[in-house]
Amino acid sequence: MSARDEVLARIRTAIGDRPPEPEIVRDYRTGDDRPVDVLRDVLVDRLEDYKATVLRCAPDAIAATVGAALDRGLGTGWAAHDVVVAPGLPAGWRPAGVSEDDGRPAVDLAASAAAVTGVAVAIAETGTLVLDGAAESGRRAVSLLPDCLVCVVTADQVVGGVPEGLARLDPLRPLTMISGPSATSDIELSRVEGVHGPRTLVVVLVS
Repeated sequence: MSARDEVLARIRTAIGDRPPEPEIVRDYRTGDDRPVDVLRDVLVDRLEDYKATVLRCAPDAIAATVGAALDRGLGTGWAAHDVVVAPGLPAGWRPAGVSEDDGRPAVDLAASAAAVTGVAVAIAETGTLVLDGAAESGRRAVSLLPDCLVCVVTADQVVGGVPEGLARLDPLRPLTMISGPSATSDIELSRVEGVHGPRTLVVVLVS
């Protein structure tokens, strides 16, 4: 018997007389019956509590509001060539002159001042935006490397809780969950922003 076989045999012996695993009771809340307007208000409250900025707009004013979001995140003197957008972001959501991510090296993405993406789902109760790596969300590097991130959230993407949000997602996709700007308080409980992602998050919430 090899050492591997001996180890596996000991493991089988150790777990062989264990009682069967109890069935997991999944009786938690999987939906939310609150009106969508209420859920949007909860989402805004959570996002602002996380120090994100939220701008609301009508469906026909998304591009202008994204421009205003970039003004908030970068200042009014930002240049279009410093902004990269996810490749699947609808043309009507893009300010004039911004560039589309074309798979450029990470070092070039990091040199961009801001990124603009869509989301896969927005969870109101936790104030979490979920990007899934699809064309509208962009690859993970797009949302993590530039210092400012602008996310566009449409009304139909807002759900109440985590179970409902996860049910809409493909678990095989590379999911990025964002709850406010990147920050940590690990060192002496002092908040430091921009440690492992954008230090500025601006959300465009479409009514």
